[in-house]
Amino acid sequence: MKNKLISASIISANFALLGQDIENVVRAGIDLIHFDVMDNHYVPNLTIGPLVLRSLRNYGINIPVDVHLMANPVESLILEFAKAGANYISFHVETTNHIDRLLQTIKNYGCKAGLAFNPSTPLSYLEYVIDKIDLVLIMSVNPGYSSQLFIPSILNKIKQLNNIIMNSNLNIDIAVDGGIKLENIEIISKMGANIFIIGSEIFNSDNYFITIKNIKSKIIGNNI
Repeated sequence: MKNKLISASIISANFALLGQDIENVVRAGIDLIHFDVMDNHYVPNLTIGPLVLRSLRNYGINIPVDVHLMANPVESLILEFAKAGANYISFHVETTNHIDRLLQTIKNYGCKAGLAFNPSTPLSYLEYVIDKIDLVLIMSVNPGYSSQLFIPSILNKIKQLNNIIMNSNLNIDIAVDGGIKLENIEIISKMGANIFIIGSEIFNSDNYFITIKNIKSKIIGNNI
C-alpha cells in the first residue's frame, strides 16, 4: 500500500520570502516540495530554474523535492536540476523523441524518474517504458498557470492508470497536479492517486497547519 503524500507547489508561494515560506509549510506537515518549471515555450508561462533549488538547499531546505519540467527542449535541465538537489524529476512525453533514454538518464543521475501526462495525452506511452518509471504525473488542468479548476474527466484517467500499475506489479507513484482542493481530494485519492500536488489551496490559506491537517484528514483511510 503506497503512502499518501502532500507535495506543496511553490508556484503559489511568496517569492519575496521563499525560503521562509517553504520552511513554514514544511513545519506544518507537507511531505514534498513541488517545482513547476515552465519555459514560456512548451507552456505559456515562465517560472523558475535550478538556481532557485540550489539556493533553497543552501538555505537549509532538506525536504525531498519533485521537479516537474514543462520545457522543450528538456534534456539539459535534467542534469542541472539533479546537480541542484532534486529527488524526483518528471518530464512530459511531448518534449522529447527519446522517452526511454531520458528516464534512464534521470536514474543515472541518482533521481527518481517521472513521466508527465497532459489532460489529453494518452496513457499508451507507458507501454514500453513502465519498468523505468518511479512516478506518473497526471495533469488535472492544462499546464501553464496555477489556480485552475480540476478537470472532472481526469478521475477516470487516474483510475485507468491505477489499474495499469496494479496489473504491472510495479511500485509506481501516481501524482496528480492541478485544482486539488479539500472538496475533491478524497475522490482523487479513491481513484488511486497517492501524491497530491497542491499550491494555492495551501499557500493562500491563513493557517498552513490547519489547512494541511484538514487535507490529510481527507485522505487517511482511502487506500485502494
